[in-house]
Amino acid sequence: MADRSTFTAEEWNQVMQGVMAAGIAVTAADPSGLWGMLKEGMASSRALLGAKTEGSPAQLATAIVEGFERSEDRNAARDGLQAALKGAKPDEIKTRCIEVVRQAAAIVDAKAPADAAGFKSWLLQISQSVAEAAKEGGFLGFGGTPVSDAEKATLAELSGALKVA
Repeated sequence: MADRSTFTAEEWNQVMQGVMAAGIAVTAADPSGLWGMLKEGMASSRALLGAKTEGSPAQLATAIVEGFERSEDRNAARDGLQAALKGAKPDEIKTRCIEVVRQAAAIVDAKAPADAAGFKSWLLQISQSVAEAAKEGGFLGFGGTPVSDAEKATLAELSGALKVA
């Protein structure tokens, strides 16, 4: 099983950034106002907690969640992702996040190939949870669609970036 010791500090930071970016990419694809963004952020957090409390098929996911519990790791990942997104226009955030996810997957492929499939599946699960967290469109909670076309397209882009069918 891969854990933090499998990676260099920089690689670990990039893997953690990939986890954060998986949810942000979907949110950036079709921002749904303040309430929707809060729901989507909470969905991402729930997916992280679920990996630890429910046991994740990706054992690496448990190690990553433990990394997010350490302020040093969490802050380094947040700062790294902020640097990757610095200066991005709103329509560029999704593209940059997908690239961060692609880089994280490549690191896991290279350093922990036995855990790569489970890790990638977990990232897609996080992204799907975020996509389903808030209805897109509608008025005052009525109408709208559970997952917008832009979110579906982003999920497909993430799947392609992760090389998952």
